[in-house]
Amino acid sequence: MSLRQFQNISRQALRCYSMRRTMGPVLELSRGQRQCLRLCTVLLPVSCAATPSSAAASSPAARHSTAAAIDMSANGDYKNAASIYEFTVKDTHGNDISLEKYKGKVVLVVNIASKCGLTKNNYQKLTDLKEKYGERGLVILNFPCNQFGSQMPEADGEAMVCHLRDSKADIGEVFAKIDVNGDDAAPLYKYLKAKQTGTLGSGIKWNFTKFLVNKEGIPINRYAPTTDPMDIAKDIEKLL
Repeated sequence: MSLRQFQNISRQALRCYSMRRTMGPVLELSRGQRQCLRLCTVLLPVSCAATPSSAAASSPAARHSTAAAIDMSANGDYKNAASIYEFTVKDTHGNDISLEKYKGKVVLVVNIASKCGLTKNNYQKLTDLKEKYGERGLVILNFPCNQFGSQMPEADGEAMVCHLRDSKADIGEVFAKIDVNGDDAAPLYKYLKAKQTGTLGSGIKWNFTKFLVNKEGIPINRYAPTTDPMDIAKDIEKLL
């Protein structure tokens, strides 16, 4: 194939790709359009198959990736963020929530799980913290995470709400399931880990790691998964 022939085919394929993206479900196509679509199928099979209505777009993995794609205003650069207020996260129902909503509050950020040996005590003690300090300005932000032993199998939305209700866990704000470690970790967690590293590195070690954030949105302390939430009470009181 000559260079000119290859360039002509490439241009046709690109036109096909644009047409496929914009036409949607068309019942009647001209002969030229059908030829173009066949050419596109050969040269661009992945792009043509990845339409919004495909099964992959509605798969659990795709929904998890969407939930994990937490945005922020500082050009996506978590290292340059001045506070947690620059981050936007998704709640358990998929709605965008700017953390600026909690400006002026003392914030406790926790990665939660439902099947962990630490779950029962943490659910109860986080509920106690909320009841004791909620009216004084404490907000608990809970991020379900399934990275540790697959111990958070519940789906986002109604399933998560029902799980917490059935567990009598009135633990505060609940957000969409995220990753807290690795390349796909939520930007908020990348920021928290950068500001407050752990004893053996910045990575989150297990469920129920806790970050305490002051009224200016700055993370000022980090607590191990085994730290009883009520043992954080004295530090919370200093910030209220």
